[in-house]
Amino acid sequence: MPENTETGLSPLPVAVIGSGPVGLAAAAHLLERGLTPVIFEAGDTPAAAVSAWGHIRLFSPWQYDVDAAARRLLAGTGWQEPEAEALPTGAELVEQYLRPLAAVPAIRSALHTSSEVLAVSREGLDKTRTGGRDMAPFLVRVRGADGGITDHRARAVIDASGTWSTPNPLGQAGLAAPGEAEAYAAGLITAPLPDITGRGRARFAGKHVLVVGAGHSAANTLLALGELAEQEPDTRISWAIRSPSAAGVYGGGDLDGLPARGALGGRLRGLVEDGRIDLHTSFTITGFKSAQTLTVEGATPSGEGQLEVDLLIPATGFRPNLDMLREIRLELDPAVEAPRALGPLIDPEFHSCGTVEPHGARLLSHPEKDFYITGMKSYGRAPTFLMATGHEQVRSIAAALAGDQEAADDVQLVLPETGVCSTDLGGSCDTDAAVGPGESSCCAPVPVAAPAAGAAEAAGSSCCSAPEPAFLGIPTGLAHGRSAEREN
Repeated sequence: MPENTETGLSPLPVAVIGSGPVGLAAAAHLLERGLTPVIFEAGDTPAAAVSAWGHIRLFSPWQYDVDAAARRLLAGTGWQEPEAEALPTGAELVEQYLRPLAAVPAIRSALHTSSEVLAVSREGLDKTRTGGRDMAPFLVRVRGADGGITDHRARAVIDASGTWSTPNPLGQAGLAAPGEAEAYAAGLITAPLPDITGRGRARFAGKHVLVVGAGHSAANTLLALGELAEQEPDTRISWAIRSPSAAGVYGGGDLDGLPARGALGGRLRGLVEDGRIDLHTSFTITGFKSAQTLTVEGATPSGEGQLEVDLLIPATGFRPNLDMLREIRLELDPAVEAPRALGPLIDPEFHSCGTVEPHGARLLSHPEKDFYITGMKSYGRAPTFLMATGHEQVRSIAAALAGDQEAADDVQLVLPETGVCSTDLGGSCDTDAAVGPGESSCCAPVPVAAPAAGAAEAAGSSCCSAPEPAFLGIPTGLAHGRSAEREN
């Protein structure tokens, strides 16, 4: 295997940021290539972000959720692969796959939990310095559980940290509304995709709850609140969207090509028409006032309006956190904040999950040699990411880092052309169910072209617009398409 001997960097590890499905898959592919990973996870357990939406069921069955290299790594450990056609929840994804993968000795010894990456740079060089840059090790600055700061040297960096920690703001023009930070601090705005009928039940029961957003994550949240309201009649539900109509969320009902998506919209429409959800259209949030309750100020066609609620649940999607990459030479698409070459291929105004071309290390590269952003974060603000896409991304990157450019360039992946892929209707995809961070149903498995040189062996994962949409089959909360997102 070719080594980077001319730079003297080959003995150093490859830093992987994040231990979600894509981060752990990256580690598995690096190990197969004879490279040494070092993995930094901000949470106190592997795949902590997935655990945060553990109650959400994925749209993709198990056979499309397990990375090929990860499967091979687990094969010798006594791991029992889950039933291929079963649809896991996020919690099951962690317990039955990601946690066992993280426990494999080669990965366990490389994994550092409670380790938040604060910055990535080049040792001895800031962003403005060019001379000798490609030969300098990366410097990854990490804050540990005790608050201590440690600098780690690496030959390459794979940022698979996702977008879960940076939800889109609720105000207009992509900006936080005045008073938004204070409302979050007061606990009056929740995290996205809360477990309304499970561990968060007591927080929402009997309260007036406002959901903001016009994507399928909003629909999932509203349906969960509707279920709670049936059992707790004092629970009131309001829904605010910027669009003048919710028709785009309702979808085509029985005419929808994806039955689960149609069922989702039909049930939501019924709750609105029955008066169980109070819908506010053409409502743009302009400010918040926090006291015992939350005052939501908005602009409407008739002037200014106000909503008085106990809690607000955001369902407006996510965006990448680029702050820690300030000293890295990035080249990003100006609209979606993905790698520049990838941006036009994933723009949600023109592409769905299934129309995105296969891509790997070459399209994910930046002017900073051997630095890559992968997974949901690689799609920037686009909500069209599929989990199988992430598996193929890191397979290609591992090949490139190992010097096998032919395998890195041989990216093969067939993705399902469909809408947002992450709802949680319960049940199975062949009934009225849908599953899935971040998105309607990608229930039908879609075959993937046989990949070369260790490429992922499966695809057809769910599309995620809310956490980590195949974004590993994780929900993201965005509407499927930039125009829809902007109208939330």
